[in-house]
Amino acid sequence: MDGLRKNRGGLPRVIKQLESTHGAGVILAETYGQLISTVEAFQRLRVRILLQEFVREAAGEDIRAIVVGGKVVASMRRVAQPGEFRSNLHRGASAQPEALSKAEEALVVRAVAVMGLDVAGVDLLRSSRGPLVLEVNASPGLEGIENTTGVDVAGHIIRLAERKVRAGSASSAMDE
Repeated sequence: MDGLRKNRGGLPRVIKQLESTHGAGVILAETYGQLISTVEAFQRLRVRILLQEFVREAAGEDIRAIVVGGKVVASMRRVAQPGEFRSNLHRGASAQPEALSKAEEALVVRAVAVMGLDVAGVDLLRSSRGPLVLEVNASPGLEGIENTTGVDVAGHIIRLAERKVRAGSASSAMDE
């Protein structure tokens, strides 16, 4: 625990369960005592967690972008309810379509490529340091972003799968 005292970046910190969705198991530790107590509790329960920097200037807002086949197909801005730092739609956040800047789009596409994924949801924060990747999700929920943007994200995923199957069939026919 002494390593936490020398915490890189200081407080507050976001403590997040690795196997969690919809903002459940995400805690904001504003003091060193809260941080230690929460981390110790999760360790005793053998729950895997990660610690993230809390970016105050994001003010409870983030961007969710869906990348399919190396292209951003939909993106939205999520805004947390007043007094809440989590911008999950399941926590009552509001959402609206949001275009990404060129820098944000490049970062999102690169993050998905680094993870070796064909389909992913990327959450990013806008900060004074520029866009920051918060999370890359290999199995993003589609309902919220499809309802918010009107984009048929599932259709993009299906078309990518069809192209991959056709490409695989063509290459295996050449192998014969």
